[in-house]
Amino acid sequence: MRFGFIEQHARAYPVRLMCRVLQVSPSGYYAWRSRPESHRAIANRRLLQEVHRLHAQHQGRYGSPRMHAALRAEGCQVSRGRVERLMRRHGIRALARRRFRPTTTDSRHQLPIAPNLLQQKFTASVPNRVWLADITYSPTGEGWLYLAAVLDLATRKVVGWAMRDHMRTELTLGALIMAAQRQRPGRGLIHHSDRGSQDGFKQSSQHVFC
Repeated sequence: MRFGFIEQHARAYPVRLMCRVLQVSPSGYYAWRSRPESHRAIANRRLLQEVHRLHAQHQGRYGSPRMHAALRAEGCQVSRGRVERLMRRHGIRALARRRFRPTTTDSRHQLPIAPNLLQQKFTASVPNRVWLADITYSPTGEGWLYLAAVLDLATRKVVGWAMRDHMRTELTLGALIMAAQRQRPGRGLIHHSDRGSQDGFKQSSQHVFC
């Protein structure tokens, strides 16, 4: 095992230094190197080549369980423990997958942007004068669920909402239609939303209903 470590790191560190640290003799190491390669070592070297090939083929996503399954699928009769030890010894591991998070606001678009009539003055004394709109999301067992809501600034009441498995215009339009049908606002209502481009709320910053 010590001689194998020295052989593996001979390009990075002086052999005599590693022999001294590991308390083995350089002559013993060179004698070990001159011996014929064992059948086990030959098999491990070939197995390592296959592991490197599959690791590259699958963009580094395979850890030892999936690597073992892939090798077995190709007819390689090898134990899972052996694959795990070989990958650990040579520093081969699955790349960490970036966790997907939906983006509900994207201001990088060329769509028309309405003026900001509200000017960050989030106060209203009368219902149906200012509506605020936004989108949120939640993970479920079947994927992401998106919720669009319209809030009356004066009452802090949700006056319209819609849920879908996507963020297309249908989602936000459904919430807005519900709010309009339930509240029947008069002239001059300000509908305020972000400046993103994913949905109908966010194609412009504000609308005035006449």
